[in-house]
Amino acid sequence: MGNSAPVPVDIKLHQNSKMLELVYSDDEQYQLSCEFLRVLSPSAEVRGHGEGQEKLQAGKINVSIKSIVPVGNYAIQLTFSDGHDSGIYSWEYLYELCLNKEACWNDYLQQLHNAGEHRDPDIQVVSL
Repeated sequence: MGNSAPVPVDIKLHQNSKMLELVYSDDEQYQLSCEFLRVLSPSAEVRGHGEGQEKLQAGKINVSIKSIVPVGNYAIQLTFSDGHDSGIYSWEYLYELCLNKEACWNDYLQQLHNAGEHRDPDIQVVSL
């Protein structure tokens, strides 16, 4: 892990809006939704163990973060309301998500569309 990415000086979880706010020392602030963080988890469960082994996460629109635990001086571990807790979010990965939020989100939405999946777990696609 490189130390090139800044470390947040404050991390705030907003339960009502389901947003994680990251505040950096130079007054940069970013908000990432719980759903965004869940579907882009750096875990092997989501990313797989190599190229082409990624598992698309659908139906996570209602997910929230239940706990945030520091991992050494380089990361946090998030536990989500759906039980997912194996992703270790390094400061570098979190900052990358902040800077590339729109592109990452649009890519995720395109993947969902291509797979015929939805963000809402209550929506089902019926092929006739």
